[in-house]
Amino acid sequence: MVLTALTMANVSLTAAWILFAVSYAVFAFGRLPGTKLDRTAVALIAAVLMFVFGVLDRRSALGAIDFATIVLLFSMMLIVAGLHLGGFFDRVADMIAERIDPPHLLPGIIFASGVLSAFLVNDVVCLFMAPLVLRLSRQLKRPAVPMLLALATASNIGSVATITGNPQNILIGSLSGIRYVRFLAHLGPVAVIGLLLDWAILHWYTERNYKGYTNAAANPVQKPQRQETHLAWPLGVMALVIAGFFAGYSPALVAALGGALMLLGPDIDRQRIFEEIDWSLLVLFMGLFLILGGAERAGIAGKLLAVAQHGNLHDPFVLTGAVTLLSNVVSNVPAVMLLKGIIPQMADPQRSWMLLALTSTLAGNLTITGSVANIIVVEKARDEAPISFWEYLQVGVPVTLATLIVGVGWLLYVAR
Repeated sequence: MVLTALTMANVSLTAAWILFAVSYAVFAFGRLPGTKLDRTAVALIAAVLMFVFGVLDRRSALGAIDFATIVLLFSMMLIVAGLHLGGFFDRVADMIAERIDPPHLLPGIIFASGVLSAFLVNDVVCLFMAPLVLRLSRQLKRPAVPMLLALATASNIGSVATITGNPQNILIGSLSGIRYVRFLAHLGPVAVIGLLLDWAILHWYTERNYKGYTNAAANPVQKPQRQETHLAWPLGVMALVIAGFFAGYSPALVAALGGALMLLGPDIDRQRIFEEIDWSLLVLFMGLFLILGGAERAGIAGKLLAVAQHGNLHDPFVLTGAVTLLSNVVSNVPAVMLLKGIIPQMADPQRSWMLLALTSTLAGNLTITGSVANIIVVEKARDEAPISFWEYLQVGVPVTLATLIVGVGWLLYVAR
C-alpha cells in the first residue's frame, strides 16, 4: 500500500515536470512539433492532464486560478467589442484621415493607437485597427508597412501605462494590488516618452527605406454615414469605466459592471459582441493558471525560485534581461506567470511588479513573435502588405532598446 502511494506520487511528480516542460516548449515554438496543436490547445490539454495524473484536485485548481484577472480581461473584451460594433474605431480612422495631412499620418497612428491601448487591451485594439490602417494608407497614398509597424509598436508602448493596457498588466495588477492611478503615475510617463522615441525611429526607418515613395494626390476622404445614437451608449460605458478606474475602485469589479452595462445597450448586437470575444486567449489564461498551479503543488515552482535566486534576479538589470529574453522565447504572458512567485520576495515588491510589467511589455516589440499584438498586425496585413521577420527587426530592435533604457532608468531613478 505504501509502495503504491509512493509510486503514484512519483508518477504525479514526473507528469507535472513533463507537462510543465512541454507546455513552455510549445509557448516558445508556437505549436507542438508534428501536430497542429497551438499554444491554447496545449495549455488546455496540459491543464486537463494535471487532473488526470493527480497533480491537481478541485480545491487546489480553484486556488490556482486568479478569477479577478479572468473577469477583468473578459470584461474589457466586452467593452472593446461594444465600441467596435458602435463604429468607434472607424470614427478614429476617419478623424485621422480628415484632420491629418498625409505626411503626418505616421505620428497620427502612433499616438492614436498608443492612447487607445493605454486604456483598452492592446491586442484587441490592433485587431480592429489593422484593417483601418491599411485603408488609411491606401486613401492617403502612404506606404503601408511603416504605418503597420507604427500600430504594432505603439500599441505595445502605450499599453505599458495602465493595468488594463495588455493581458500581462491585467495579471500583474491583480496579483500586486497596485492601485490604477499609482500604476499610471509611474509608467504613464514611460509610455509618453516611448511613443516619442517610436515616432523618431519610425521616421528614420521610413526616410531610409521609403524616401522615393511617391504617389498621386491622396484620394478624397469618404466619410460614411452613421447614427450618432449607436455610439453614444458604448462611449458612455467606456467613460464610466475609466472614471471608476481613476476613482480607485477594484478594476475587475468596475470592468465587470461596464461589461454588463454594455450588454444592456439599446442598439447593441449581443450575439456579435460574444462572437468578437477572444475566447482562445481566455482559455490560454485558464490553462496557464492550472499548469502553474500544478507546478507549484509539485514543487517545481520552488526549484525554479531557487535557481532564480542563484541567478541574482533580485538585481533589476538582471531581471530586465531575463524578462526580455523570456518574453521573446515563450511570449510575455507565460513569462510573467513563470516569474510571479519571485516578485513578492524582492526588496521592493511594488517597484519590482512595475518593472516586470514595463519590461515584459516593451520587450514585446523586439520581434514579430514578442507579443500577440505584433502577430495580429502582421497576420491581418499578410496579403496586402506582408512584413518579413527582418523588416520588423529593423524597427523592433532600436525601439525595444531605446524604450527599455529610458523606461528602466525612469522607474529606478526618477519615479518615486
